[in-house]
Amino acid sequence: MKPAGTRVAPGTRVRLSDWDAGDTGILGKDKSDARARLDEYQVRLETLQEVLYAEGRHKLLVVLQAMDTAGKDSTIRHVFQGVDPLGVRATCFRTPTPRELSRDFLWRVHQHVPGTGEIGIFNRSHYEDVLITRVNGWIDAAECTRRYRQINDFERMLAETGTTILKFYLHISKDEQKQRLEARRDTPHKQWKFQPGDLVVRAQWDDYIAAYEAALAATSMAHAPWHVIPANSKLARNLMVSRLLIEALEGLNMRYPDPVAGAADIRIV
Repeated sequence: MKPAGTRVAPGTRVRLSDWDAGDTGILGKDKSDARARLDEYQVRLETLQEVLYAEGRHKLLVVLQAMDTAGKDSTIRHVFQGVDPLGVRATCFRTPTPRELSRDFLWRVHQHVPGTGEIGIFNRSHYEDVLITRVNGWIDAAECTRRYRQINDFERMLAETGTTILKFYLHISKDEQKQRLEARRDTPHKQWKFQPGDLVVRAQWDDYIAAYEAALAATSMAHAPWHVIPANSKLARNLMVSRLLIEALEGLNMRYPDPVAGAADIRIV
């Protein structure tokens, strides 16, 4: 098994079975310590996001992809719960509208990339256009390959214009998905999330895993790496995503802007 949170190296073949979706090594021996660590990460991320916003030089794009129930919404809620909403924008990409379908597949995505000082979060993303479309046969292999190239070019352009890109595949097992779907079906406050269509996608599990493996292998680049995050444990998932975000932001060597000249001498009455 590969280490948890391993970055997918460019040009390598991806077998998701090589990653243990249930890996909880990041938690250590004491879950209470792990929860305390997550609290510390949230405080640190809040500070880093404030500096990012204040400095106004860098941009961060976070892409979340996963099979149903892996916790994209939950990851956003728990990891980003302390940040200033003025500097963070989350976008969920659903079924394209007729207007969106009349344009290239990246058109609707480009409108939501972060500006300077912002964190943009994609809950699903342009990768849907090489996943659901491929599994259902709406595009052929040649078109899928073209889209991989177009995605890589698009993300390279974002990176070259100041955007740090982190892409997370939240990896759950089929057995864990079954338990979570049953919880949605049986728990009153979760039943609104349960859709019979989820079972159609579940029946295509192997096809989706193959599509994810191909997409991760074709589009994990130095400028836009994929990370496979074990997601059977929600706490382990949140810790790992938080740590990788903090490492990326700290690597930007940001600082608060200098104060206005002469500010110390200004008398406030």
